Amino acid sequence: MRRRFLWIVLAVLAALVLVLVIQRDDALPVLDPADLSSFTVKIVALVFVGALALAFFRERLSHALEAALVWVVIALLLIVGYAYRFELRDVSDRVLSELVPGHAASRGRVVEIARGRGGSFSVVVQINSARIAMVLDSGATSVVLTQEAAKAAGLPLEVLAYTVNVDTANGRARAAPVTLDRLTIGGIVERAVPALIAQPGQLRSNLLGMSFLNRLESWEVRGDRLILRSYP
Repeated sequence: MRRRFLWIVLAVLAALVLVLVIQRDDALPVLDPADLSSFTVKIVALVFVGALALAFFRERLSHALEAALVWVVIALLLIVGYAYRFELRDVSDRVLSELVPGHAASRGRVVEIARGRGGSFSVVVQINSARIAMVLDSGATSVVLTQEAAKAAGLPLEVLAYTVNVDTANGRARAAPVTLDRLTIGGIVERAVPALIAQPGQLRSNLLGMSFLNRLESWEVRGDRLILRSYP
């Protein structure tokens, strides 16, 4: 099994080398004299170290070769992972958005959120420094928070004036107007967002309403995904 793995790795490395060799000349990097001399020194040093390793492990050549190939593969994976770190982050965000309800997958100015099992869009937002679960509600004219969410966000509950009438699932209630310093969803950050705080016991879920959505360049529901786009 180990030898079979060794030959597979060798075949993959050989294929990579072959691809590099058969590339067009204009696709290959052009080295200036300084870079070429540095590259030559590195190759000589690599050959020297390899020769020493072969001399040291001449009785266990196959084991030494297997160990060297393992480290080569690990190094290649690290290089590829670093080179494509932004693409891999986008992929991981999309996977998490499917697996974790409310997780926002960000691509520049665009944020995508998968529909929850109940048919609504649950969104995990950050208000000031607090992470708060909200539900998209395009019928709500404003962002509306429960008392618990407002307290977590550090809003001054003791000085609120409940002067605004709102319709909730429990009927007509009163809410207090506030301004949120910062509301963040994925890569979208909006500041000074108008919001309401419902009276204690009058609201079950925090609502992401139009006082936030109207600030965006666009938002739409496409299939089972909510797509938010901020202004540049």
